[in-house]
Amino acid sequence: MKPIVGVMPLWDDRKDSLWMLLGYLDGIAQAGGIPIVFPFLDDGRDLNRLADLCDGFLFTGGHDVSPGIYGEEPSKELEACCGKRDAMERIVLMKAIGDDKSVLGICRGIQFINAALGGTLYQDLPTQHPSAVAHRQKPPYDRPSHEVEVAEDSPLYACLGARSIGVNSCHHQAVRNVADALKIMAVSPDGLAEALYMPGRRFLWAVQWHPEFSYRTDPNSRRIFRAFVRAMESADAEDGKGESRRTAEGAAAEGDAD
Repeated sequence: MKPIVGVMPLWDDRKDSLWMLLGYLDGIAQAGGIPIVFPFLDDGRDLNRLADLCDGFLFTGGHDVSPGIYGEEPSKELEACCGKRDAMERIVLMKAIGDDKSVLGICRGIQFINAALGGTLYQDLPTQHPSAVAHRQKPPYDRPSHEVEVAEDSPLYACLGARSIGVNSCHHQAVRNVADALKIMAVSPDGLAEALYMPGRRFLWAVQWHPEFSYRTDPNSRRIFRAFVRAMESADAEDGKGESRRTAEGAAAEGDAD
């Protein structure tokens, strides 16, 4: 059976409504998963029940992460936050980690996961980490904006088989201090953590770039989505046989098929 992926919703402040970029859903579907978009819920019991139906979770882009999560006051450059989304995603993330279910974070996703696990963020890169690297490119977003260096001892390298890759980029916040539970998988030329993972878990990866915009044209983006879905497929197979669960490092090497 295809694994079910709970996708964290995007929020439109002006329309007071949920919305979604099809690339997140299509990227999961082409990799072999079934995406479902979560509603906004604030009841932990309801969220946990919904999470029990899912094999994995995608933490999407969107609003700035509330700086209170990592113990800072808002800077004047901070853009719109969504406290209800932060609260909901914290519950889902902790549930996923507790159940050792697969997690993939994209853009805001890497920032939120790092902050929720005790790391900190640059609230605004242009003022706090000025650089010549184009972190906020103009459309189209399916083209590389800069390179990232991939750590050879990381599951991302096992998945992609490349020491350096080109990535797209559209963000003004970024990981500052990495949470103790996470390790860096890739860095930008100006030293930003561009990909993280949690060792010892089945699959908890997060990237700063946007495979949902580039998966149609970029094999590496497809490989990341496929590694995510394969980790869930492996979980279903192993749980059905009563075998021991595999870690993210073991699943990563199977993500190299287009």
